Amino acid sequence: MTTDVTAELLPYSDVVERFDPVLGLEVHVELHTNTKMFCGCPTQFGADPNTQVCPTCLGLPGALPVVNGKAVESAIRIGLALNCEIAEWCRFARKNYFYPDMPKNFQTSQYDEPIAFNGYLDVVLDDGEIFRVEIERAHMEEDTGKSLHVGGATGRIHGAEFSLLDYNRAGVPLIEIVTKTIHGTGERAPEVARAYVSALRDLLKALDVSDVRMDQGSLRCDANVSLMPKGSSVLGTRSETKNVNSLRSVERAVHFEMRRHAAVLTSGGEVVQETRHFDESTGSTRPGRRKETSEDYRYFPEPDLVPIAPSREWVAELAQTLPELPWQRRKRIQAEWKLSDPELRDLVNAGALELVAATVEAGAAPDEARSWWVAYLSQQANTQGVDLADLAITPAQLARVIALVAEGKLTNKLARQVVDGVLAGEGEPDTVVEARGLVVVSDDSALLAAVDEALAAQPDIAEKIRSGKVAAAGAVVGAVMKATKGQADAKRVRELVLERCGQ
Repeated sequence: MTTDVTAELLPYSDVVERFDPVLGLEVHVELHTNTKMFCGCPTQFGADPNTQVCPTCLGLPGALPVVNGKAVESAIRIGLALNCEIAEWCRFARKNYFYPDMPKNFQTSQYDEPIAFNGYLDVVLDDGEIFRVEIERAHMEEDTGKSLHVGGATGRIHGAEFSLLDYNRAGVPLIEIVTKTIHGTGERAPEVARAYVSALRDLLKALDVSDVRMDQGSLRCDANVSLMPKGSSVLGTRSETKNVNSLRSVERAVHFEMRRHAAVLTSGGEVVQETRHFDESTGSTRPGRRKETSEDYRYFPEPDLVPIAPSREWVAELAQTLPELPWQRRKRIQAEWKLSDPELRDLVNAGALELVAATVEAGAAPDEARSWWVAYLSQQANTQGVDLADLAITPAQLARVIALVAEGKLTNKLARQVVDGVLAGEGEPDTVVEARGLVVVSDDSALLAAVDEALAAQPDIAEKIRSGKVAAAGAVVGAVMKATKGQADAKRVRELVLERCGQ
């Protein structure tokens, strides 16, 4: 009997016609605390391998853990922002399983007594529809170490010549946010998954509890997918695509898994409950290991840690520290900038809203900042194949370019050259202006010489202007701009052309 199909995928339209998708999303968030969850080791990303370890996070005999208070505080703030109930009493548990990058052979986590539970997050889809995702729990745990598989074509253990282990990440504080089963998404299931992770990332960034860098693994999504035949109420067997590390990949992974499950089921096969790995280059998933059940982990209460019992007074105090949340901020910005719903949605979908807001905060006008980010800079991001936020220009740098245009020191054309220079790593905007010699020619004597030369070269055009056909001045202005390599003020050039022609 067929149990897996990856080559003959069912068309997506057929999938949603025959089946109802059910999702479950588990997002792991690394907190940016100064020290690890249960010891005093630093958590700096990118440090030399195995330089941020101690007997506690290495699980050496006799070493005892101590809970990171800041991590508990962050967990409570996350729970509150997700509209969760905060436990009056909770405790840690040992999740037992062997993997080389887990030095203790168990993970200190929370099982049936999480710190936050029963919440929800409303997410905005591309067309403005609100979809509520219910949260099962948000619990505290520690991260594992990292395996580096050397040799082979995939960078994974299969086919590798040998593996190296870096325990720097072992013990870094994690919050795992687990949704309840997500029903009713229909054909929009991949979009809902992406929108949820995107909204969660924005929320966590606003709370300042994590840098939420998916490319560095500080925010990772495990996407669970199953299908139910239309009209059925029995949940299908799920697969779990592990550690998906970009918003686009979350959407693609769910889309692929829906097509794969449907292909298996319609061919008479059975979906295997397993973990899978997403391949960025092909947009497909491939098998990992058979998925364990909770019984396989042999959870039991952690004997070396006391329970956590946050007082109601402390929880109330932390609720007062919550910042303006992303959806509240968007509503305020929309009113202040007088944006229509589609305009706001376009900014959000382009990943440009916070970049525009930061540019405005740095002194630029909203319309100017918006125009730059959603037009020219979006084109540059597409060309480079990166997210808008990953371009090598900051909102403050763009605000300076906009200011130089407002001051008359740059034309729009020159401003684009300055932005190109910043993107190319040539330094700050003023440095690029000086190095490239991009200052606007504002000396009337120099401009007049260029105007006279352009008029002399086009006598028929000059005569048209003198006879009152002022629209013809555009050709002369264009010639002057070309002669000055775009460094003239076009408005001032036009004025001089008309003056020279008696208009």
